Amino acid sequence: MQTKSSPNEIQSFLSDASFIREGHADRVVLPERVEEVAEILTSANRNHVAVTVSGAGTGTVGGRVAFGGIVLATDKLNRIKRITHEYAVVESGVILSDLQRAVDQEGLLYPPDPTERGCFIGGTVATNASGARTFKYGPTRNYINALKVVLASGEVLDLRRGEVRADATGRIRVGTIELKLPQYRRPATRKNATGYFVAPEMDAVDLFIGSEGTLGVICEVEVRLLPKPEGLLSGVVFFADEADVLALVADARARGDSGGGARALEFFDQESLNFLREKYPTIPANAVGAIFFEQETTPANEEAVLNEWMSLLDQHHAFPDSWFATSEQDQARLREFRHQLPVLMNEWFARYNQRKVSTDMAVPDDAFPGLFRLYRETLRVSGMRYTIFGHIGDNHVHVNILPRDDTEGARAREIYVEFLKYAASVGGTLSAEHGVGKLKRDYLRLFYTDEQLREMAALKKALDPNGILGRGNIFSEELL
Repeated sequence: MQTKSSPNEIQSFLSDASFIREGHADRVVLPERVEEVAEILTSANRNHVAVTVSGAGTGTVGGRVAFGGIVLATDKLNRIKRITHEYAVVESGVILSDLQRAVDQEGLLYPPDPTERGCFIGGTVATNASGARTFKYGPTRNYINALKVVLASGEVLDLRRGEVRADATGRIRVGTIELKLPQYRRPATRKNATGYFVAPEMDAVDLFIGSEGTLGVICEVEVRLLPKPEGLLSGVVFFADEADVLALVADARARGDSGGGARALEFFDQESLNFLREKYPTIPANAVGAIFFEQETTPANEEAVLNEWMSLLDQHHAFPDSWFATSEQDQARLREFRHQLPVLMNEWFARYNQRKVSTDMAVPDDAFPGLFRLYRETLRVSGMRYTIFGHIGDNHVHVNILPRDDTEGARAREIYVEFLKYAASVGGTLSAEHGVGKLKRDYLRLFYTDEQLREMAALKKALDPNGILGRGNIFSEELL
């Protein structure tokens, strides 16, 4: 096990894509085995030392930004242990893109596909990550068979889906600890990564998925694999009228809900296209919006699927010079186009030394048109640059408000709170995929009552009585 303590050595472990810059820690430890993780936590728990779990640093909400104590970095827990035709067993520090490549070579697919593929598998589990393919496949939770987790006490849990479930009263035994689950209801959104997952008679595995490093340290994961699709049709389709974009989305979503449509459906507004033109000058000059889509095909239905999309696009007045791909090389180029915008947004925040102001809310289907109108109308009169893009098929688009100085930064956060209040009022969720971390914890009260937050905090206290894990993530200190 390696330990780093000099400021120069540990600095890279104290930040993430949230651009919170005040992090600090006494040292960083890099265990190589589960037993070493247990030793670290046993000692830290005995001495009441805070432990912040560090993955790849791709998170956007400050989850791995430590404020004291030690950082437990999972970089050296990086072995792909086994791949079969149904599942893979990997350690938490395995990079997502490495796993995807490895299973692809076996003719298999691991569906979760967050934007940043340099993330660690453990981090995707800790945040219940999703991404473009969630439109068809759902989030990471759907693909976790088993977890090896170390609790704050040092107790090692081997949890397999289906073996331990809560009873009808919400009581569940996790290792040696008896828990009473919170009784709040999850929002009726297609995606949710806000607070601890609860459901009637839920599985113990699900307690740790999306827990953001606050309940235990995820060390090993067994993920479910699917057969690799035989073929894929993808496209980036441009429009001269935003109304046509939204009408297309409604039709494409209906096809997806019936089981016969796209696996990814992503939106780009006019401001997003303006940013992307810096790298993609062939974007049509009069395009005011675009959709990126992917749909799986077989040799038997490839022509029919293409014809269906051509008919749909013609019906909604898509540009004839839009981009389409069927080969893997061309599909990779379109996927790179889709992933380029978040990179440009992060470069903006870094250039102007501003904290990220980016929405991650999702709302129920019938509430999305109102939220989208609020985004568009508020931002157009704000005087600031912004982009609206992302997972429109799941009623979940990301708004990046792009301040250039502290005054604009303050106004951007005021606008952000306006958006949050609206999402809460229509039954939405604070975070659809990135989690709460430290950046968004103060907004939980807009979405949960004080009693519900106390229930959530009581669950953490039962598993982590000394409050050493992920201190500052999800909860503000007064709740613990």
